[in-house]
Amino acid sequence: MSSSGSTYGDIHRYEPARESTAAAIGIVMLTLIEVVLVFFFVYSLVAGWAGTEFGNMFVGALLGLIFIDLAFILALYRKEFLPDVMIVKKRRRKWEDLYLESDQVDGVQLGGEQAWDTVKRAIYPYYKR
Repeated sequence: MSSSGSTYGDIHRYEPARESTAAAIGIVMLTLIEVVLVFFFVYSLVAGWAGTEFGNMFVGALLGLIFIDLAFILALYRKEFLPDVMIVKKRRRKWEDLYLESDQVDGVQLGGEQAWDTVKRAIYPYYKR
């Protein structure tokens, strides 16, 4: 990634969504199937179908189908109706993660008035002054 005028938070690439008609029709059809599956699931709970072993498996399968259908709806929506955006992020240098100043990159002299801070920093590198 080049740093030619890019600052933190700038949009590096923006491609608008395709918004195809076929995807919209697919989402509508999958939503209708979702509504039917949810209706059957709620009806099966109210009617007590889960009282038998087969009924319990059937209600579980209905719930699984509900989530699989919802996953297809969300995947299709994300692919066809959300824009593709890349945002520039600032890379930090390793010494910045230790809360060091730029003049401390090569280390600091042991001893002097900052001896206790140096000991604290050696034991706990994320110690703030």
